[in-house]
Amino acid sequence: MNLLKALAHRALLWGLRAPRLAHPVMPEGLALPGQQIRPVWIEGEGGSQLFGWFIAPPAHQALPAPAAVLMHGWGAHAGLMLPAAPWLHEAGLALLVLDARGHGLSSAVDFQSLPRFAQDVEAGLAWLRQQPEVDASRLALIGHSVGAGAVLLSATRQPDVRAVISLSAFAHPAEIMQRWLIEMRIPTRWPGRWILSHVQEVIGARFDDIAPLRSAAAVSCPILFVHGQDDETVPFTDALRLAQASGAGEGACMAVPGGHDLTVGLGPDHVQRMTRFLRSSLQLSPA
Repeated sequence: MNLLKALAHRALLWGLRAPRLAHPVMPEGLALPGQQIRPVWIEGEGGSQLFGWFIAPPAHQALPAPAAVLMHGWGAHAGLMLPAAPWLHEAGLALLVLDARGHGLSSAVDFQSLPRFAQDVEAGLAWLRQQPEVDASRLALIGHSVGAGAVLLSATRQPDVRAVISLSAFAHPAEIMQRWLIEMRIPTRWPGRWILSHVQEVIGARFDDIAPLRSAAAVSCPILFVHGQDDETVPFTDALRLAQASGAGEGACMAVPGGHDLTVGLGPDHVQRMTRFLRSSLQLSPA
């Protein structure tokens, strides 16, 4: 029986592994001055090494400047968050765009999880606080998908975070796992129940305790939930549920045309609203 469980454990980790996509050490084609971007390595949990790009504040911004950590989603990498960098930078922020462990150029890991993503976000925050260009009292978190769940969880544990932008977050990991079981045609009773229980044992946390629904209700700073209207990976209704849980209601939810990847759907009006949100939350003056 122990052998059977060990084999099932290995099969589960293999089935839930995140694909690893490489990217250049320096970003290509980014509409920012090259001298303001530098690759950095940050020590993460357990001595791991996290790769990221630090983008210094724009020349027009008084120093020290507010800053944000950007975290990608499952199976992605820091480069996929870079389309947001130019307008965030123009708004006056310094930026740290990170690869989570097991993604991009960061250290390999036996498994990844939402709590581990959150640990990587928090390592990024700790690094930002030490930078002379950064105002450690004006920090924001921006994450996509699992990265959005991670920044929400981190914000519950980092009281100095002043703003969170959640992009395409899911409401509850148990619901994501249930959909995965159905997709893989695994019976939800057995072995489905064992899988859900074992995943929680492996990651060291109950789904209920790390659910974005719970985090959204516990975060004290303002949150903006941005979500694709036609998202087939995570339904738009999850954003509405999260906004309600946060206490801000539907006014904190911004609908974007398109699906889970928001790059195409984000237009000037959406960018302006996110910029206003950050300027208000971080006490940034218009450029």
